[in-house]
Amino acid sequence: MCLAVPGEVMSMADNHGMRFAKVRFGGITRDVCLEYQPEARIGDFVLVHVGFAIATINREEAAQMLAVLEEIGHTDDPAADGGDLAS
Repeated sequence: MCLAVPGEVMSMADNHGMRFAKVRFGGITRDVCLEYQPEARIGDFVLVHVGFAIATINREEAAQMLAVLEEIGHTDDPAADGGDLAS
C-alpha cells in the first residue's frame, strides 16, 4: 500500500535545476522534490510520496490527515526503524 504524508514547506532551493524544499513532518524535516507541484510556496502543505510532493493541500486537510496518522501510530521518527516518512 502506498501512503502520501502531509508536510509543511519550510524553505525552497534550486538543486541542479530542480525545485526542492525542506518539508517538516511534525518534528522531522526531509528534502522533497517540488517539480510536480510548481505552485507550492513556503508555508504551504504538500502531500509527499517517495520524496516527491504530489499535491498541495490546505492546512485543515493536513491537520485531519496528521490526526489520523497519529491515531494509528504512524507519526514516529522513521529513521528509528530504517524507514522513510516521505515514502
